[in-house]
Amino acid sequence: MMQKTAFQTLLFLLFSFQILNAQQPQKPNSGEIYEQIQKLNFLGSVLYVAAHPDDENTKLISYFSNEMKARTAYLSLTRGDGGQNLIGAELREMLGVLRTQELLAARRIDGGEQIFSRANDFGFSKEPNETFSIWDKNQVLSDVVLAIRKFKPDVIINRFDHRTPGSTHGHHTASAMLSLEAFDLANNKKSYPDQLSSYETWQPKRIFFNTSWWFYGTEDKFEKADKSKMISINAGVYFGLKGKSNGEIAALSRSQHKCQGFGTSGTRGDEMEYLEFLKGDFPKDKTNLFDGINTTWTRVKEGEAIGKILNEIEANFNFKDPSIHLPKLVEAYNLINNLEDKHWASIKKQELESIILASAGLFLEGISSEQSTNPDGEFTLKLEALNRSNQDVELLSVDFLNNSENNSIGGRKLEKNNPLRIDKILKVAKNTPYTSPYWLNEKGTLGMYSVKDREMIGKPDSEKLKLQWNLKICGHPFTIKKDIVYKYSDPEKGEIYQPFEVLPEATATVLDDVTIFSDANPKQISVKIKAGKSTLLGKISLNVPKDWTVSPSEIDFEIAMKNDEKIVSFTVTPPSFESKGIISPIIISEGKKYNSKLTTIQYDHIPKQSVLMPSEASVVRLNIKKAGEIIGYIEGAGDEIPKSLKQIGYDVRIIKPAEITETSLKEYDAIVMGIRAYNVIPELQFKQRYLLEYVKNGGNLIVQYNTVGRRGFNFPDVSPYELRFSDDRVTDENAKVSFLDATHSVLNHPNKITEADFQGWVQERGLYFPDKWTKEFTPILGMKDLGESEKQGSLLVANYGKGYYIYTGLSFFRELPAGVPGAFKLFTNLISIGKKEKQ
Repeated sequence: MMQKTAFQTLLFLLFSFQILNAQQPQKPNSGEIYEQIQKLNFLGSVLYVAAHPDDENTKLISYFSNEMKARTAYLSLTRGDGGQNLIGAELREMLGVLRTQELLAARRIDGGEQIFSRANDFGFSKEPNETFSIWDKNQVLSDVVLAIRKFKPDVIINRFDHRTPGSTHGHHTASAMLSLEAFDLANNKKSYPDQLSSYETWQPKRIFFNTSWWFYGTEDKFEKADKSKMISINAGVYFGLKGKSNGEIAALSRSQHKCQGFGTSGTRGDEMEYLEFLKGDFPKDKTNLFDGINTTWTRVKEGEAIGKILNEIEANFNFKDPSIHLPKLVEAYNLINNLEDKHWASIKKQELESIILASAGLFLEGISSEQSTNPDGEFTLKLEALNRSNQDVELLSVDFLNNSENNSIGGRKLEKNNPLRIDKILKVAKNTPYTSPYWLNEKGTLGMYSVKDREMIGKPDSEKLKLQWNLKICGHPFTIKKDIVYKYSDPEKGEIYQPFEVLPEATATVLDDVTIFSDANPKQISVKIKAGKSTLLGKISLNVPKDWTVSPSEIDFEIAMKNDEKIVSFTVTPPSFESKGIISPIIISEGKKYNSKLTTIQYDHIPKQSVLMPSEASVVRLNIKKAGEIIGYIEGAGDEIPKSLKQIGYDVRIIKPAEITETSLKEYDAIVMGIRAYNVIPELQFKQRYLLEYVKNGGNLIVQYNTVGRRGFNFPDVSPYELRFSDDRVTDENAKVSFLDATHSVLNHPNKITEADFQGWVQERGLYFPDKWTKEFTPILGMKDLGESEKQGSLLVANYGKGYYIYTGLSFFRELPAGVPGAFKLFTNLISIGKKEKQ
């Protein structure tokens, strides 16, 4: 195992508490309060635009937020649903939820805000026309215009170049094209006029492309490029109050993209960033991105008096006792409340509320005794309010904003360091929505999420249950809204905060997302019932496709304790012929129908996520043959192929790298390398010789794709023969497949593979195909995307000694968990090569 550098270890120690407690409330120190006041005195904004989580330049976002003190946001058109996952098994919608939270974790570190569109990351796209054929371009453009009208950026920065379609991911180019178009449309009253009932038109001052030598191919070419229309920024500044360089903060932010393997070390010293001017008003002063833009309080009518107060506080800030400034901060707050410019009034009011609370050392917390409740359910709320300053603070009342009754909790004057603690039972309104990710509430399309509530479009996350704290500070009333949270003490990690959620009284999850029937015999299908309340009684049934049968028709159940689970089993019998369909469990309890499954996503660097989706699973009847029995699987970056292979009767055994020795592999009929195994398991470079020896002695080794380039690998002997890896891929899951060697055994034994077996594939054909190999390899399949030459490296087979070495970039890691029949047959043939069919 590679050791961490000393710097990485130090950063881990400094930030482990923050990472492990992603929901912990902020408790700013005086240095952070001072920086918030500096930000309060800057009225300018920057919107950074790209396509995916990880596309953003965290150095620039941190620089604008922490050095320039500008309000800074990242608009990611997608949530990264179509990528891969290096830390777990979440894919598609669940991966989008994980990556959304990773973006929010990154913004908590670099100081930016996060915005999204409704675009669904459907997978890799080679050029923007393909992207727009799957996205609803008009809807996504509408979302970008809406983001500009809501955020009102002075400056927009595109991560990618709108002029180079086909040179990068199609989503990348599409994001730049949409941003440039929206730059003009946002100020046009005829464009998306329905938005103008809630928001005003807005014209940003200027728009840039965040270029670099990478876009020019080499540093030498970039050095010679015309830079007359570029602004250069030295982003390598050092923040004395933070004790960190901008590069160190940016690295901590980027390292939150853990499921993509973007952990990185911080940098120090000068680092130049370049912004190429595209449209708008080019700044006369090339050293000032906001040249010609008033970023002081005089920008808003009657703001001069506010600026005078706040600038004086900034100039004479008391680091030892920030509470001394409370009377003046409150005075500024009241003036902000009366501003005509509601946009800046809303932003600065929220910023100032945080500063006032922090300056007073005011601790306000509403904790639920349980992690979840139900619509119309009850929970015990534990309130704590504490004033740690010498200023007058009175808690007038606390209102529960999601109650079905008028539940208001009275308060009292908060004497210094004398906490007020109150316990109260509250009831949730019947119509309270579940706290599942809002963009998954409705069924969308391949390219778009459906969001019925227009006010939610663009928001990163669903709303949580809130308390309204009604206060009087220094004699002036304040209203503060804060989420109710759940807190507990972990023996290892200490105090842990998690979201407080509203969930159904009952959920049902089929244990296997896909069940494969390799013959006409019935199988037991198990369903997990989870109680969202105590004393749950009901009946559960299982809907099955036409020509399938299920027994019994329904099962009675009773679960005494909340959060307890019960597993029930149904006998499902397939038809005699090949068939594929959907099964769905239905719970009836107290006259209510429940048909959702609950999926929990839990990692230390993000808040716990509870995701509700329609409870469905696939059943597939296959006429499939296989040879071999015992399969060794070396897990890579997280896929579910082992479970899929078990479904069709293989004895799959997980092999740990440390277990690989000269003699330990003999029992396996085939060994399968998980996706990106060579990328994520450094030890394999020491074990590869044993794997190749296994092949030489008669074994079958199936190596699935690994990435190349920046996050690739450098194992010269990964293959027994020369094999060059590339970025070649075929993104059209319906692309025609040709058989380059129709007589080869992998297309004929033990299952005959035909064109029909490539129907129903999902997201893509495959990725990271080799583009060069020696004569020992036989290419099996040819395929291509529209307008491209045929790629022949998706499946390569070579004899080596007595066995077979197979390298494949076909996306089996997506197709098998999705229950694609042809993918099962082909994968079985790969395992079976050189073996007799089991009788």
